[in-house]
Amino acid sequence: MIKYNLNCKNCNINFDSWFSSSKEYEKIKKLKLLTCQKCNSTNVEKSLMTPNIFNAKKNKSLKNEKKHNNVKKKLREYQKFIKNNFEYVGDNFTYEARSIHYNKKRNKKNIYGNATLDEVKELKEEGIDTEMIPWIEDKEN
Repeated sequence: MIKYNLNCKNCNINFDSWFSSSKEYEKIKKLKLLTCQKCNSTNVEKSLMTPNIFNAKKNKSLKNEKKHNNVKKKLREYQKFIKNNFEYVGDNFTYEARSIHYNKKRNKKNIYGNATLDEVKELKEEGIDTEMIPWIEDKEN
């Protein structure tokens, strides 16, 4: 099947039509069976169209986009779990992590918040188990 963009020379309307082949289009045109859908004129011609060529880069881009969306979905699931099971401590994360680690009597074990790479490195050097995950803002679609 092939799709052509057609133009009526009488009423100047553009419309699309499908044909089994380019030869079929020529045959129908020659028999004057090709008519405008608006004014029924047989003065219809093919207009310029871009070819529909398989684009490997576009296909690869779609695959990458799918992977990206899957990763985003998984990150959102992790974020939901963290928000439901951990206490948000904001910019006080390093202070709270140290308090939990060094004050064994505290019951508060699950926290999350903000820390710089250097702060996380310092916590790990002190033997405090921490992890960083990318955080996707809720306002992002």
